[in-house]
Amino acid sequence: MILGIDIGNSNIVFGISENNEWLKVWRIQTDPMKTADEYEVIFRSLFASSHIANPDIRKVIISCVVPSLNRSFSEMIGQMLGFQPVFVGPDMYEKLPIQVLNPYEIGADLVVNATAAYSHYAHLCMVIDFGTALTFTTISETGAILGVAIAPGLRTAMRSLASNTAQLPHVQLTAPPSVMGTNTIHAIQSGLIIGYTGLVGNIIETTEKELGKSLSVIATGGLAYSIAPYCKKIHRIDENLTLDGLKIIADTIL
Repeated sequence: MILGIDIGNSNIVFGISENNEWLKVWRIQTDPMKTADEYEVIFRSLFASSHIANPDIRKVIISCVVPSLNRSFSEMIGQMLGFQPVFVGPDMYEKLPIQVLNPYEIGADLVVNATAAYSHYAHLCMVIDFGTALTFTTISETGAILGVAIAPGLRTAMRSLASNTAQLPHVQLTAPPSVMGTNTIHAIQSGLIIGYTGLVGNIIETTEKELGKSLSVIATGGLAYSIAPYCKKIHRIDENLTLDGLKIIADTIL
């Protein structure tokens, strides 16, 4: 079994893979203040409830964009499984089936997503990751990461709006009945959902215009379903794209 862990700014997504199938995938809230012992309690409880035996886990690979948690997860895996995990990083990029520009600047999660997208689809494509940040990663037909665009994520934008205004609340991230909101909630939903649909569509169209070619566009991340169904330029949603990329990397280098 392979344990893949994607540590994001808002959520930690992890899963157990066996025979090229994800037996179980979990999502918990990221908390940089938690210790290795606290995370171990959570992981042991979730594994036990799903009848996952620790000795069956032979490989652990981690993508992390929260550096302060690297040590906690190294300690946690060491205590649980008796060996150290492998963290995705620049030292391994030359062994991957993709080419990474500026390896010390690009996030590990974007490299993992690109690895999965190129391995699954093998043609000019874009991965849009709807997370704390909204990222657009374009991968060439030969597996080169051509570039990335980054914007504030949907929930990040909503929190900023609510925390910096006196009367605007947090709202559910769903499409309103009309672009012309007749109450505060619908007005915010219109600006976020319909506005971000336009942002996403424009980034895709501008990228295609610059390349002179059409893109295959894959959406992933916790908020993908908030926007992707309303954007005709997005061709598919792949919830486990990042975990798939972690497994591909584990199979390649471990």
